[in-house]
Amino acid sequence: MVITLGTLVEALGGRLIGDPGTSIRRLAPLGSATEGELAFVAHVRYRAQMSTTRAAALIVGPSLADAAAARGPCIVADDPYLYFAHLTQWWRAAHDPRPPAVVHPSACVDPSARLDEGVDVGPFAVIGPQAVIGHGARIGAHAVVERNATVGAGTVLHPHVTIGYDCRVGARCILHAGVVIGADGFGFAPHEGRWIKIEQLGAVCIGDDVEIGANTCIDRGALDDTVIGNGVKLDNLIQIGHNVKVGENAAMAGCVGVAGSAEIGAGCTVGGGAVVLGHLSLAAGVHISAASVVTRSIREPGHYTGMFPLDANASWEKNAASLKQLHRLRDRLKAVEQAIAQVLEKQKTAP
Repeated sequence: MVITLGTLVEALGGRLIGDPGTSIRRLAPLGSATEGELAFVAHVRYRAQMSTTRAAALIVGPSLADAAAARGPCIVADDPYLYFAHLTQWWRAAHDPRPPAVVHPSACVDPSARLDEGVDVGPFAVIGPQAVIGHGARIGAHAVVERNATVGAGTVLHPHVTIGYDCRVGARCILHAGVVIGADGFGFAPHEGRWIKIEQLGAVCIGDDVEIGANTCIDRGALDDTVIGNGVKLDNLIQIGHNVKVGENAAMAGCVGVAGSAEIGAGCTVGGGAVVLGHLSLAAGVHISAASVVTRSIREPGHYTGMFPLDANASWEKNAASLKQLHRLRDRLKAVEQAIAQVLEKQKTAP
């Protein structure tokens, strides 16, 4: 599909400089864009690339409007990155219109389940007893919505998603392939060298406008529910333990692990591969660097990092050995400080 800049501005706003009839056939990165392609410049530090890109047009902020106009057509937006995000949504809707909703003949829908108007159910999907699927939801191939589970209006379950019994997913959510909501939490009581299973009697409650990446798992609570707030964004391969609570609009990158009963505040971000230990709390607005291990609760917003710097192995081993002695070095330093303080005190009182 080929569209014009004028059509885009009419649909999404922004200030157009240049020919509104400029044809756009594709969105592309600034560095590789060529004729007929539209790119965006999110920050002034990319200004130099504007003179070398072959893009047909650019999306820029007000500070780069003159420079962009000097090279050709452009759309000026207060926040180019946000404008680009809205543009990708518009582009997807225009290029990949939703087909009419159908329940595939191979799907298994329990007679007691309730499917609201406009629900689409893919091949071999399973909708269990008393399950409720909201208006316009899309249930992908081989997805499973178990007994008494709820899927909100406009939510999309991609293929092979599993929503466990009694779990609730809000409206306008996106769950990518392989997501599992409501598996049993990891709860066992030790007894005479064996592990005795603790039945997980809670569920999972997911708010509205949540997106969950492929193969991420969110365990059901042991007694109370595991709770994911509105607007939360989770990347691929994340593990959320039982009874965790994640506040609104928090975001976590790939391979994060959050252990049971931890509480993540609203607006927190957790970098890829980081770990939050169980029963800890992060205040709203806490940002954890990638690969960090959070071993204590954090009460104040800010950026926190807890990782050992990468080094040559021989050097790392020496430093690691030194770290093991830190408590002894600390005690020795305190003793030296006390001895110095005593000497200074004697000097002050000497005749």
